[in-house]
Amino acid sequence: MAHETETQTDDATPPNGKTVRESQIVMARSMQPPDADVWGNVHGGAILRLVDEAGGAVAIRHSRCRCVTVAMDSMIFKQPVYIGDLLTITACLTYVGRTSMEVEARIEAEDMRTGVRRHAGTSYLIYVAIDDLGRPTPVPPLILETQEERDRWQAAEERRARRRQQ
Repeated sequence: MAHETETQTDDATPPNGKTVRESQIVMARSMQPPDADVWGNVHGGAILRLVDEAGGAVAIRHSRCRCVTVAMDSMIFKQPVYIGDLLTITACLTYVGRTSMEVEARIEAEDMRTGVRRHAGTSYLIYVAIDDLGRPTPVPPLILETQEERDRWQAAEERRARRRQQ
């Protein structure tokens, strides 16, 4: 079950694969009044922008190319985020195709005064690497090192199949 190389056999595919760890990022930002409504709730759009920035950074680190966002699976906000919270986004690759990459972004909000952390949501984003002319370009294969990474790959393949049906 060597998923990491089976999907990429094209001659234009970069030869050296990369691990999930090599492109994974953690991004944190304190939520400020411009990010929120008059009641202190951070706008979903402000959170989604940060999620897309984190996901894009992962895709670029993996491919070392310009990348464009193609899709974002549904985003369900499980917990509110407030002004003053530290919003932390942990993003990593779950799947790599020939030119596309799926990134999982886990969103956590922390009340820095109490230390209480809340899982605010998880989203999956799809990016495509592009060359200088804006055309899709091959990316390195993903090397899966752990069972958790293989499980995430399998779940990503299922999401990919559902997206293709739509």
